[in-house]
Amino acid sequence: MASSLASTERAEPYGRVVFRAALWLAFLTPFFYLSYGFTNWLASRRDDVGSIVFSWEHSIPFIAWTIIPYWSINLFYGLSLLLNDSRQGVDRLAGRYLTAQIVAVACFVLFPLTATFVRPETTGVPGFLFAVLGGFDKPFNQAPSLHIALLVIIWDHWRHRLGGLFLPLWHAWCFLIGVSVLTTWQHHFIDIPTGALLGFFALWLFPRSGDLPFSGARLTGDAKARRLARFYALGAVLALAGAAVGAFFSAVALFLLWPALALAIVAFVYAGASAKVFQKTAEGRVSLGSRILLSPYRLGARVNIAIWTRKLPPLVAVTDGVFLGRFPTAREANSFGTVIDLAAELEKPAGANCRWISLPMIDLLPPPVTIQQQTASALESARRDGTVLVCCALGFQRSAGVVAEWLVATGRARTPVLAREMLIAAGRPIHLAKERAAS
Repeated sequence: MASSLASTERAEPYGRVVFRAALWLAFLTPFFYLSYGFTNWLASRRDDVGSIVFSWEHSIPFIAWTIIPYWSINLFYGLSLLLNDSRQGVDRLAGRYLTAQIVAVACFVLFPLTATFVRPETTGVPGFLFAVLGGFDKPFNQAPSLHIALLVIIWDHWRHRLGGLFLPLWHAWCFLIGVSVLTTWQHHFIDIPTGALLGFFALWLFPRSGDLPFSGARLTGDAKARRLARFYALGAVLALAGAAVGAFFSAVALFLLWPALALAIVAFVYAGASAKVFQKTAEGRVSLGSRILLSPYRLGARVNIAIWTRKLPPLVAVTDGVFLGRFPTAREANSFGTVIDLAAELEKPAGANCRWISLPMIDLLPPPVTIQQQTASALESARRDGTVLVCCALGFQRSAGVVAEWLVATGRARTPVLAREMLIAAGRPIHLAKERAAS
């Protein structure tokens, strides 16, 4: 079992970690039962509680023994808090739990739903567990499934700590827990994707390490950034409205909640949150929460790249082993010694094994002059070790600005205007900030 743990070294005395976990459990446990019970009671007093059931769900069998994996999440809930390496780890996990609980409870109050299937009589251990469950859990509190949201959080917590044979066993057991919400007739299908989305939101909001996505955020004074924030906020509102209105015709419309959330997050980026919202590492990887939550936005970004660059070469040579281009495929990236990636919104392609340096910048906004100068310096350093591709989404603005800065800083172009002319001559359309190009 010792080999299954990611690390045996603890950054601080374990007693302090356990004490912090115990304090959180002392708060979270009663909060869970009180808030969950309150929403059940509130829904039971309403006569307008509906349900969302697909016709094919009537073919889902009732499997009594799956109440065992269903119940097991309660054990893992507490163990996950107690088995941490640091108090920050405890706090981040507790923040995830609390986020899932608060959002789910708010949804249960605003949009109550009920389960419609009536379970058959069950005996033995499953019968006992169903009886205990029925003592506090009524057929309400459906979408988003808090059970699934917590499962996503707990699954992620342990997948980083288990290895060897324990990891596939953990994945299999979590799969059983997820399926059990249907086979115990405790939830309907729509509760699962909505619950999973909530779980991934909690993972993103409280990442395992690094800064919180909105830490240090300040409302921007940049007019262009504000326009872009309003644009994405409008997209989020329209997607949300589509989900709300479309749900009256088909529950499938509720999947619009996903792009609505993604666009809302991007709106916050332009409103004043920094590129850290995308949770991209220096090696070009992004967190699981960011990868899932922002997938609709990233899909749109990929389509945008294809449209704008379909008639252009993927990259062009500038000078002295430096190339400028759009975001590369793995095959394109591996033809270079180093890739300097400036696209905060895109993840390093799977299979790219070249040296990858990610310096995330927000699309369509000029980076601070100091950041651009530091990136140009990193480019000159990387160039000494081989060919370098400088890229962003399209290769028009962020990457072009850095290469232009590098050309001037290293004396390859006497002025920004000449640097701009060199880039245009290389065959790439570029869009540099006017004040920098003219300086």
